[in-house]
Amino acid sequence: MEKRKLGTTGPSVSAIGLGCMGMSDFYGPADRSESIATLHAALDAGITLLDTGDFYGMGHNEMLIREALAGRNRDNLQISVKFGALRDPNKGFLGYDSRPAAIRNFVAYSLQRLGVDTIDIYRPARLDPDVPIEESVGAMADMVKAGWIKHIGLSEVGSDTIRRAHAVHPIVDLQIEYSLVARGIESDILKTCRELGISITAYGVLARGLISGHWSKERSAVQDFRQMSPRFQGSNLDANLALVDSLRSIAAEVGASPAQVAIAWVAAQGNDIVPLVGARRRDRLSEALGALDVKLTDAHLAALAKAFPPGAAAGARYPEAQLAHMDSEKR
Repeated sequence: MEKRKLGTTGPSVSAIGLGCMGMSDFYGPADRSESIATLHAALDAGITLLDTGDFYGMGHNEMLIREALAGRNRDNLQISVKFGALRDPNKGFLGYDSRPAAIRNFVAYSLQRLGVDTIDIYRPARLDPDVPIEESVGAMADMVKAGWIKHIGLSEVGSDTIRRAHAVHPIVDLQIEYSLVARGIESDILKTCRELGISITAYGVLARGLISGHWSKERSAVQDFRQMSPRFQGSNLDANLALVDSLRSIAAEVGASPAQVAIAWVAAQGNDIVPLVGARRRDRLSEALGALDVKLTDAHLAALAKAFPPGAAAGARYPEAQLAHMDSEKR
């Protein structure tokens, strides 16, 4: 497995990471035994970066990872944890909390649920509008000194926040959505990260399955997060599935699946970018890993650029209510 270094001060991780969220939340029921088998398959294939959040299933995801790692060799394994999202018993969201005292509380629970002494990469899930980023990162810097966490990351924040955070303590990576149909970081955020020596861990590389080649209009009644996503609704879905038809055509020329080409495209945008794949089944994981063998030529990249120019997707990547809380979307 090829390795890529996270930032100038971070660890070397596998060229593809595994996003574990769907094993616990947001995409309907998941099979526990299949989830654990998928985690084992990922480790066996050389994946070393596991991404989770303390609010994924209200702790379920962290405990699932702990169960999957029991008895496994954990050398050179990196667990990335997001914190700060507040939820209620109905699984609704109540906002974000990145106060220093809250962060110390969150990390204590994550350490216990994961069964580890230190967390490799720790990051606020979103910017808390009521707490200066300097205070949050300062608290995490103290946690690095205490040995509770090793590295500090960020998630879905804009350039100004990135600069302010990095001035307090080195940031190793920014986790943010990046795909053929979500290219917003290219206008400014990616440049800022590269200037500061911060890597990108890209989630949503298949746009929540939209550009995987497995989605169809017949699946639109699925009861999960996608039912609220603008890109999966009405005429937006029609327009976006037409884009996928173009991807299918290019993938046929490449000799790979649409999903593999979409993942390979993200990986090809720079050695400082690590795609996170949200596979929760072994067959989907196997397909995603096949992207490592896809070699996109200049002609393929040009065809993809023509088929997927910035802004090509119909509909926003999140509902308006959520976009309003995303620092990365502020211009």
